[in-house]
Amino acid sequence: MVAILTRYKLTIEYMGGGFAGWQRQKEFMSIQQAVEEAIEKFYGKPVTVQAAGRTDAGVHARGQVVHVDLDEFSKPMDEFAILRAINALIRPHTISIIAVEIVPNDFHARFGAVNKLYRYRIVNRAGWLAMDRGLVWHIGHDLDVDAMCAGAKHLLGEHDFTTFRDSECQAKSPIKSIDRLDIETRDYDDHGGHEIIIEVEGQSFLHHMVRNIVGTLSLVGKGKWSPEDVAIALKAKDRTRGGPTAPAGGLCMVRVDY
Repeated sequence: MVAILTRYKLTIEYMGGGFAGWQRQKEFMSIQQAVEEAIEKFYGKPVTVQAAGRTDAGVHARGQVVHVDLDEFSKPMDEFAILRAINALIRPHTISIIAVEIVPNDFHARFGAVNKLYRYRIVNRAGWLAMDRGLVWHIGHDLDVDAMCAGAKHLLGEHDFTTFRDSECQAKSPIKSIDRLDIETRDYDDHGGHEIIIEVEGQSFLHHMVRNIVGTLSLVGKGKWSPEDVAIALKAKDRTRGGPTAPAGGLCMVRVDY
């Protein structure tokens, strides 16, 4: 008798520090492995979860989306019971299932995504960070946010993003579209520290693309590059012409839209 499978959509929050990224690794714990093992403990069978995107080691998520196909349980379990079961078994990992939904069998977490929002956080202040270490990029001096905004405008729209693509990227094409790239600043503490928030939206991204963009814009903020240098780097289609890769800890996958 063929088992009737039900497809579940899981929305997941996690802190990426201490993991080898989303995708399973042979020697190191990944977020995918932790989630699959937690499901297997109460489901009783091996499972594979498909994610909207593969976050790198150290990158966080507030709204990662995955799907998994499960057949009948030994005892009835609704979506809330499944959420509670996974969360009970995934501890002490810094991972939380925040929503479980039954979806049509043609739903696909990766290929069905029409938009993804990533957020990168930078903190400018002289004193080192005791509270947000591993969650932001600490830069000890002020950045010129207006100049960074001017540089970011050159990246909006559809382009060949080879300059911002990691050398090991497996995407078939470097052509991607950035639909929104906003930079704003706000007070971080009461003693002159402030936080820069960079939000990037698009359907899909190349490996390290957002972190390479942030690293490049940091050069503009430091006055080492002009805003127009960003356009020159983009047109070069050469990774060596771009800025550094920003640290993983400042990046968070915030939301995936379908």
